[in-house]
Amino acid sequence: MPLNPKIEQVLDMIARAKRPQLHELTPQQARASYEKSAPILEIASAPMFSVEALHVPTRDGATVRARLYQPVEPSWAEPAPALVYYHGGGFTVGSVDTHDALCRMLARDGHCTVLSVDYRLAPEYKFPTAVEDAFDALTWLHAHAAEYGVDAERLAVGGDSAGGTLATVCAVLARDAGIKLALQLLIYPGTTGYQQTDSHARLANGFLLSGDTIQWFFDQYVRDKSDRDDWRFAPLDGTRGAPDFSGIAPAWIATAEYDPLSDEGDAYAEKLRAAGNRVTLKRYPGMIHEFFKMGGYVPDVAEAHADAAAALRAAFGVE
Repeated sequence: MPLNPKIEQVLDMIARAKRPQLHELTPQQARASYEKSAPILEIASAPMFSVEALHVPTRDGATVRARLYQPVEPSWAEPAPALVYYHGGGFTVGSVDTHDALCRMLARDGHCTVLSVDYRLAPEYKFPTAVEDAFDALTWLHAHAAEYGVDAERLAVGGDSAGGTLATVCAVLARDAGIKLALQLLIYPGTTGYQQTDSHARLANGFLLSGDTIQWFFDQYVRDKSDRDDWRFAPLDGTRGAPDFSGIAPAWIATAEYDPLSDEGDAYAEKLRAAGNRVTLKRYPGMIHEFFKMGGYVPDVAEAHADAAAALRAAFGVE
């Protein structure tokens, strides 16, 4: 299909603005730019019963910020399911603030509590810090669920782009730790250590996420080239320490037709299926990377939002 007309307008506006791409900035400048631009195309923020700022302890003695969204008043008699969400941004940009509207939507429409995790970013914190922070936040919520009216037996992980990578890894680590997850909600996840797919070649320029920006993100995050072969960096094709991928949480995977990451998302779905896992894969026609955060300008994004929320409700067994 051709580009969605509204998406085409977005790309045209970006081109006419002639702003530097993220990879042309310092990491600090890139973060500031992304923080400023992230809300522009977003949906309106859904009201919540409560939004609580938390500080979650990590294995190295630090803490990371997190934000707990509760769409309705918590009930300790009937604890709510919860999604642990990891924002996108190439492990270098993004925050709980840039993904606030998206997390509110998932909480409201998924009928669940959402814990949004502000894992530490590169280049200040190299691989595997983001992975460790992500899993530490999941295990923390599992251990403290009752304190927040959350059902520790109905947890899910999710994320977009780099956050989707973290969610895939946490799904495997959760299985190994004996934490049963209801779902892994993966929105155009990054799953490979190298840009060698057809979609990377075809869509390297002109569709918001460029090949140069992907490479720049990777350069910020990895300690050396060998990290690209670690399965926690590249769950699709990483060989270093690669585990068995069977017996992990069911996956709902969204890819976009005009996203360089689309082929690796499709391939990861097939890898999970081959390992005996249940997978729902949907490629959204005419869409680009980051489209989940463009619902305020692109009406067709509402379909994807509804699909993600429905997947959460079904996995959690809620109406």
